[in-house]
Amino acid sequence: MPKIPLFKAFEKDTWVKPFLHQYKRSLYLALFLGFMTFFCAGALMFVSGYLISRAASIPENILLIYIPIVLTRAFGIGRPVFRYIERLTSHNWVLRLTSTLRLKLYTVLEKDAIFFKRNFKIGDILGLLAEDINHIENLYLRTVFPTIIAWILYAFVVIGLGFYSLWFALVMALLLFVLVFVFPLYSVLLNGARQEKEKQVKNALYTDLTDNVMGVSDWIFSQRSQDYVSSYVENEQQLYDVQNELRHFNRVRNFILQLYIGLIAISLILWTSQRFVGDHGGAANWIAAFVLSLFPLVDAFAVLSDAAQETNIYKDSLDRLNHLEEKAEVTPVALPENQQLDIRVEDVTFHYPNESKLVLDHLELKIPKGQKIAILGRSGSGKSTLASLIRGDLVPTTGQVTLAGVPTSQLGDAIAEVVGVIQQTPYLFRTTILNNLRLGNEEASEDEVWDVLDRVGLKNLVKRLPEGLHTMVDEAGLRFSGGERHRMALARILLKDTPIVLLDEPTVGLDPITEQALIDTFFSQLSDKTVIWITHHLQGIDQMQRVIFIENGQLELSGSPKELLETSPRYRKLKAIDEGR
Repeated sequence: MPKIPLFKAFEKDTWVKPFLHQYKRSLYLALFLGFMTFFCAGALMFVSGYLISRAASIPENILLIYIPIVLTRAFGIGRPVFRYIERLTSHNWVLRLTSTLRLKLYTVLEKDAIFFKRNFKIGDILGLLAEDINHIENLYLRTVFPTIIAWILYAFVVIGLGFYSLWFALVMALLLFVLVFVFPLYSVLLNGARQEKEKQVKNALYTDLTDNVMGVSDWIFSQRSQDYVSSYVENEQQLYDVQNELRHFNRVRNFILQLYIGLIAISLILWTSQRFVGDHGGAANWIAAFVLSLFPLVDAFAVLSDAAQETNIYKDSLDRLNHLEEKAEVTPVALPENQQLDIRVEDVTFHYPNESKLVLDHLELKIPKGQKIAILGRSGSGKSTLASLIRGDLVPTTGQVTLAGVPTSQLGDAIAEVVGVIQQTPYLFRTTILNNLRLGNEEASEDEVWDVLDRVGLKNLVKRLPEGLHTMVDEAGLRFSGGERHRMALARILLKDTPIVLLDEPTVGLDPITEQALIDTFFSQLSDKTVIWITHHLQGIDQMQRVIFIENGQLELSGSPKELLETSPRYRKLKAIDEGR
């Protein structure tokens, strides 16, 4: 029999196997309680069947069956009690395990947080958090525990029948073998691939949804919002088709499974009818006992097919989790001291994994220290990818991006000391204004904080608040307008005093007056720094020393705003459109 893929994944697993030994007592207890649950259920039906038959054969027998009555009560009480305790024990064990796994996941990701986008898409992380960790829970609750308990019951039933008839024990061993092993293997081989495809499509939807929603302004600006909706609906339909195939297969398999269980019941009736006979019922009282005990035991076997077919998904989740630590390995390189902080993009090409299309195609660019440069381009042209390469979030497919001669992808946490970033939607945490601003510099005094607030035009606003710097900020900073949140982000940068500042379309969604005022503040306060401005329109562009335009991953235009206005018809047309002329 070929090795199930899940078992292969377990061979080199460092996420789940260690905890099997750590929590082994709880694991054994959960398995024992699970066995006792089904044992009590089967024993209850067994004794009840015997009791009913015995009492019905001769009415006065009711006085002679005290012990079966007591056993009926005992097993009747034992079944829900063991079931309840088993649920508490198994779920407690699994929750302790997954709690540890989540902590380990956050720890692994935190080690490489600054290079988050290099190794993972946000959709991948949503897949890890929402799918993979939950799959580990299901691995035990829906596969490991039920499977081991069913195997124990299988052995128990076959051995028990052997005391009555060795021949029939072998027959039942064969019949139950089909139920316990053949049906699950059949499900793995025929439906496991669909299960895995369902998970892949789900992860792709996570990735597409997060990437595209976070870049929704680009879709709208390029007038391609309907294309995105159509693409997403198509992917949703693909997921629906896969799930529909799964449901159809499960319905057919479950129908065949119920017919097969009926065959086993008929076999039991035929065997007990021949085995147990006697006057006034006599030994025939055992017929109902044996047949009725089958049905609660079958509940332990019937779930194995669903459990087995999901092993491919669990294998995929284990692989992804185990590969995290491999991806998170980073050996930071320090920047050389007293080195000119020039940025060089040298013959860089880039494409995302599993995609052949080049996002950047042999791009050459130099940004000297102190230069103010604007990077323009349509949605999908590669400007945001270039920004990620400059920050070291991505590694070029070929070529290199260096800062002071060091590849940015090797700088580790040191990149945050020299490159500050202001995103489209700066995030403010639910803590005080002072704590939010000190994210840029934990050692900053209150006087220094008031100074940067004055520089970004927020000093009077904060002074008017009930508790000044100690006023609590709502989650995500909702009490502040978009322009005010960007000024807060600028204040963080000024406290950090990084020599390079990357503005990643920070004025998107602002009204023209607020946008222009914010641009003026940016460039007046960042006059002594290298500024890289990612944008898709030209308001405030005249304050830049250099403008480049990226098209299809290549440098199409480059020069000062004045030079381009004089020499480039395309630039003049873009500026006219942007100004509404």
